[in-house]
Amino acid sequence: MRLPNDTVKKTAFCGLILALALIAGYVESLIPVFIAIPGIKLGIANSVILLLLYTVGIKEAFTVSIIRVLLSGFLFGSMFSILYSLSGAVLSLIIMVLLRRTNSFSITGVSMAGGVMHNIGQLAVACVVLETTAVWYYLPVLMIAGCVTGLVIGILTGEIQKRIF
Repeated sequence: MRLPNDTVKKTAFCGLILALALIAGYVESLIPVFIAIPGIKLGIANSVILLLLYTVGIKEAFTVSIIRVLLSGFLFGSMFSILYSLSGAVLSLIIMVLLRRTNSFSITGVSMAGGVMHNIGQLAVACVVLETTAVWYYLPVLMIAGCVTGLVIGILTGEIQKRIF
């Protein structure tokens, strides 16, 4: 019997992380949100992607994130939800990778920037889909929400990282 190499182990680990992210996203969708601000959610699945970014690598974080968005959209959403989520996820990951590379920000700071950029990506798509720039008036609210949810996700991910890795 041949033992699996690092590539096989990494692929299996990413598969488990993908399943965990899908479950986290689904569970979060079942939690009623009592905030009177439409479109705001905590983003628990993002903690899984952030953890992957910090422990495995950029390529794996991007791959799992994109696959998670697509699968979540096909399973629980629509083509529009895929479009909005994909734009937010890609923009968020780009800024998180750039900030992570500087080594000047904590995992919480990187998460907060990711939360804000996720919302900006979604607003940009909304601007195109709705053919209006009026959606940008919602930006200050979403920036605050992105900071708060990014803070919570960053703290959660940092604690998970300390205990697991």
